[in-house]
Amino acid sequence: MTNNMNNATMMKAVVFHRYGPPETLSLQEVPIPNPAAGEVRVRVHASTVGRTDTTTLRAHPFFARAMTGYFRPRMQTLGMDFAGVVDALGDGVSAFQVGDRVFGLSTDQYGAHAEYFCTPADEAITRIPEGISFSEAVVGEGAWYANSTTKHLRAGERILVYGASGAVGTAAVQLAKARGAEVTAVVGERHLSMAEQLGADRIVNYEEEDFTAIGEVFDIVFDAVGKTSWFACRPLLGKQGKFAATDLGPCWSNLLLGAWFGVTGSQRVRIPFPDDAPGFIVELARLMAEGKFRGVFDRSYELDEIVEAFRYVETEQKTGIVGIKIP
Repeated sequence: MTNNMNNATMMKAVVFHRYGPPETLSLQEVPIPNPAAGEVRVRVHASTVGRTDTTTLRAHPFFARAMTGYFRPRMQTLGMDFAGVVDALGDGVSAFQVGDRVFGLSTDQYGAHAEYFCTPADEAITRIPEGISFSEAVVGEGAWYANSTTKHLRAGERILVYGASGAVGTAAVQLAKARGAEVTAVVGERHLSMAEQLGADRIVNYEEEDFTAIGEVFDIVFDAVGKTSWFACRPLLGKQGKFAATDLGPCWSNLLLGAWFGVTGSQRVRIPFPDDAPGFIVELARLMAEGKFRGVFDRSYELDEIVEAFRYVETEQKTGIVGIKIP
């Protein structure tokens, strides 16, 4: 039996029915969903706009349509990160109670750019640690992508994070430090202080120094913004060093090299795909509670300013996370 504490029938949601620019999005009144068996309904208080949202909206790269819909998007509403309050329970849910403060990731169906959405109770959702607000809890997406690389680190190993000022990069620095790695962060002038506060052991200002010529080698070089390549970073890699990137690279070089090195068994170039979102969200909550991880936020927008938020993210100038407030 569904435990429903909300008597309203309609909600506000950001909707899109075709691929295109941010102006494709519109704020509409749609029916409030009811949780199916095994699901919880969340009254969303905060979400984010990230690179996943902007690339999904534009169906880039084209072959991503195999997952999102070839001719038109299968989902109606974007938004992977969410934080809010459990509002209703579907049949069979015992892990949560109505009123629980929760955060997590909707990795398959998205939907968090709305006042309410439903998600399986056994997926990437957990309780928000004490002392953390809703707007501070929407940190999962960038951290999930970063974890797909940093999870391979062992204590004492060395990682260089290129683009350590974005949502993925700021998360990578913190997750690598939590694993006991030695971290070199590559950022611009205005982010030097932030990289130091995140715990980076060494900081390279790429505006004044060629980071590929610093004369050091690393176990992992992680391109967190998709703006360099294995060819450029080869001087930084030891015999067993690996290059990981969040993007296909120039002329899809990262994808092609990843395939080649995969065939040879060395896996020296990887485009890491994140996995185990449910397990990672629980681990992330623990790190947040222990003070070992915090979100870095650039700015926030109201839900009815969603088009402006997408436009800003597409400038590729953001620092950390762009939040969405859903009052």
